[in-house]
Amino acid sequence: MRDQTQIRLKSKTGRACVWRMALCLAALGTASGLAQNPTPAPPPNNAVVLDRVVAVVNNHAILASDVSDEMRLAVLDPGRAGLGVLTPKRALEQLISRALIQQQIRQEDAHAAEPSQAEVDARLAEIRKEVPACVRQNCVSEQGWKDFLVAHGLTPERVASYLRYRIEILRFIELRFRQGIRIAPEEIETYYRDTLLPQYSPGEAIPPIEKVAPRIEEILLERQVNVLFDDWLNNLRKQGDVEVLDPSFESPETQRGTGKGGA
Repeated sequence: MRDQTQIRLKSKTGRACVWRMALCLAALGTASGLAQNPTPAPPPNNAVVLDRVVAVVNNHAILASDVSDEMRLAVLDPGRAGLGVLTPKRALEQLISRALIQQQIRQEDAHAAEPSQAEVDARLAEIRKEVPACVRQNCVSEQGWKDFLVAHGLTPERVASYLRYRIEILRFIELRFRQGIRIAPEEIETYYRDTLLPQYSPGEAIPPIEKVAPRIEEILLERQVNVLFDDWLNNLRKQGDVEVLDPSFESPETQRGTGKGGA
């Protein structure tokens, strides 16, 4: 019942910072090189194009393969529960946000400590127990986890890299936005009564508020942080140089978010 309660709560967090950036957000670094020439000459007629640059964020290239990779990794994001398949346009939006955030982190703290292996392992254990797609494939078992990775075109190394980024973003958000926010007991009681209780069917065991209050407080904190984080990210977009090179990937967000050199 403890794990089920956590899943219920997490499924209702909305666009939680970490899982969206992942937004959040979430989400969370694909590796792309620097775009020295963001508009290369077309290849010869007999050449096979293995990859291409689809966007540039402050001289940082985002490749078509990065977008495909982001779409595969979306299965690990519990914040996407009920949102359907991640589209290429939305995947690119997440990658643009990710690039802007990572660049800002490097500017503010160039020597930020990389998440430890223990932190990555702990987060991975949570995912294997809590993400709905993982639960369905019995990811808590080693064979179930291997089968899950194969089914979604992922590797242990790629998942670990993704989780390191997510942890790094969480740490940054915690330090920059979360300090000073306080949740009143009345807010926790309202969420418990109006949001959590309706999720339970008649006759189903309902956890007491004392048991779930810490997680409810976490959810409400995330909501407030999301507002602050969204404002900050929008400012980064306005100040940055974001250019989408492939028109098929353009969305209202990329058109509004282009900065001084954006398309």
